Amino acid sequence: MKYSKQREIILKTLEQNAVHPTADQVYALLHAQHPGISLATVYRNLNLLAEMNVIRKITGLDGATRFDHNTHSHHHFVCSKCHKVYDVAYEIAPALIAEAAAQSGLAIESCDITLRGLCPDCITKN
Repeated sequence: MKYSKQREIILKTLEQNAVHPTADQVYALLHAQHPGISLATVYRNLNLLAEMNVIRKITGLDGATRFDHNTHSHHHFVCSKCHKVYDVAYEIAPALIAEAAAQSGLAIESCDITLRGLCPDCITKN
């Protein structure tokens, strides 16, 4: 992949905002400091980075397409109030996956678990 300053700042923004932002959220974060960047540029570069497996493109968590700089195996937690998305360690579920395979006879190749509830910020606000 050819170097691009815009791609670099988009990737850095993702790394600094680990709540799995949408493309619109990435654009909003960038636009204040880089007013010349367009929404189309953000979308194009996020999708390119996802195709190159530099980042993860996540769909199905809350109806929005989100982007994650963490490409290692992990699960997610979605706050039901503020809709922020947090990483949850992959290691929390091996016994669950093994038990599901044993009981069902299925050969489970992968697992994506999404937990839902309130994040610490929303708990504190209530």
